[in-house]
Amino acid sequence: MKFIDVNGLSLSQLMIGTGDLKKWGSCDMLDQFVAAGGTTIDTAHQYREAETILGKWMGKRGNRDQLVIMSKGAHHDDGSPGPRVNPGAIRKDLMESLERLGTDRIDLYALHRDDPSAEVGPIIEELNRHLEDGRVLAIGASNWTHQRIQEANDYAGRHGLKGFMFDSVNLSLAIAKEPRWEGCVSADGAACEWHTHNQMPLLAWSAQAGGFFSGNFSPDNLSNEEMVRVYYSDENWERYQRAVQLAQEKGVTAIQIALSFVLNRPFPTAAIIGPRSEKELSDSVKAMDIELTPEQLAWLNLEREELTAK
Repeated sequence: MKFIDVNGLSLSQLMIGTGDLKKWGSCDMLDQFVAAGGTTIDTAHQYREAETILGKWMGKRGNRDQLVIMSKGAHHDDGSPGPRVNPGAIRKDLMESLERLGTDRIDLYALHRDDPSAEVGPIIEELNRHLEDGRVLAIGASNWTHQRIQEANDYAGRHGLKGFMFDSVNLSLAIAKEPRWEGCVSADGAACEWHTHNQMPLLAWSAQAGGFFSGNFSPDNLSNEEMVRVYYSDENWERYQRAVQLAQEKGVTAIQIALSFVLNRPFPTAAIIGPRSEKELSDSVKAMDIELTPEQLAWLNLEREELTAK
């Protein structure tokens, strides 16, 4: 397992998501993830019962201090109606998450969605209070644009406060035509350039594009409406074909190439994965050892026509 640093915390470059933890019916996949060397688990106040299940699992295993927990709050449909990116909602969600998880701190705490009309000052000030009190060890933004993150960090810099230390948006080889869910943000070329310049860690959700590169989809298979809506495009099918070609040359699979595309960026990245079997988990772990050159990354992303170097 490989690791990246976020404010002194060592994160496994593969993170396991818990959005479907209730559906799994057991915590076996969490056990397998930890056995494979993974340390970093992604959850959220909005995932309903996931935090409670995760908290009970950590209590039973006695492994809280060996893990890095990322949780998120202030989602717009998770609580009282109306805008929720404000100090009161942040405080409420954070305290409830701590109770559900049965812990005294959350290592990585992110705001789950943005409200562009919300002023960044009160948000940063509230998050800094929890940093100072040790309830959270690093603060970040999930599904915020890089422009809004920069605005918030500029405010923090002017007021002697700590700004966002990481962000979590969609980053994958397949480019989303539209958000998979309301309020979601994908990292475009400008965002990736911003990350390269600032070296802010990006914790990518849907890093494998919902399995687009698994071989289970094709242009004439329209059975999955969400995949068709979000990922079916001529450009993405060309990306798929290139991933297949490079995978054959390297003796791996296309979906491993797609995951490696996220893990080989010129800025720190981690990928949130949702394996449904031990084999899927093992394949993701193996993808960490695939090295892609800048030329290969550009070719996969249709930024160059020919691939001359192996």
